[in-house]
Order: sequence, then structure tokens, then C-alpha cells
Amino acid sequence: MARRHEKAKLAVAVIGTELVGAVSALAAGRHFGPFFDTLRKPPLTPPASLFGPVWASLYLLMGIAAWLVWRQDLDRQLGTALGLYVAQLLLNALWSIIFFGQQRIGWALVEIVLLWLAILATIIAFWHGQPLAAALLLPYLAWVGFAAYLNAAMVRLNPGSGAWNAVRAA
Repeated sequence: MARRHEKAKLAVAVIGTELVGAVSALAAGRHFGPFFDTLRKPPLTPPASLFGPVWASLYLLMGIAAWLVWRQDLDRQLGTALGLYVAQLLLNALWSIIFFGQQRIGWALVEIVLLWLAILATIIAFWHGQPLAAALLLPYLAWVGFAAYLNAAMVRLNPGSGAWNAVRAA
């Protein structure tokens, strides 16, 4: 019975995390391709076909990490860690909405810096209770760092978009 309960928790953690990614993509809108195609992009920008598989893999690792923490006896520290996890997940979804849905790349840059910091805080919190869970989030932190580079470069390369105004305002 306990084994079945653990499998159910794992499924909820992974599927729930993957669903956040799917919902954020839907909330960003279906017509972001033409907008994204018009932006000048920096070197090292991966092909669009790479983003889906990378994010699906990262969401899988994130869900497993959350499950590793969730399956332990929750104390205040682990409860805080899971709260940070949920917060960074919401920030993750918000970035897609700001960047693609609202086409506000400057504000998205501000938001992705907050996201990166929230992921780092989550990793630190996970590390205290479950080091493996923290380690599973490291590729996600690296990818979001890379995405921040891309976002910052697009702000710089697309000055007519008003993106600098948002960065200066923050």
C-alpha cells in the first residue's frame, strides 16, 4: 500500500509539473511564433525545435526532485522548500506569458532574473533535506541562466521594442 502511495505521489509531482509547463505555453498564446521570428537573436540561440524536448526533460527532473522532498516526513523546513518550489514554478509559467503572450521582452528579463534566484533558493532549501533533489534542479538552473542570456541579448538587439524601458524601470 505504501509503495502504491509513493507511486501516486511521484505521478502527481511529475504530471503536475509538466502540466504547469503546458498551461504556461497555452497561456502564452498560440501565435507567438511570428513574434519570436521577428526578433533579432544572439549567437548560440538554439533551434526552436530544441525547446520543447529540453523543457519536457527539465520538467521531468523537477517533478522527480519535488517528489523526493515530498515523500519525506514534512517538517517546517521541507514545507518551506516545497513552497519555494511552487513559487519558482509559478514564476516559470509567468515568464512565458510575459515574453511570448504579452511580448514584453524587457519585463521578461526582469522576471527571469527573479526566476533564477527563486530556483537557486529552492536548490538551497532542497539541499538541506534531500541533496539528490537539489542536484536534479541544477540542469534547470543552468538552462534558465542560458535563457536569461538569450533574453538579455534580445533586449539589447531589439531596441525598438521598448524593452530597455522596462529594464531601466526595474
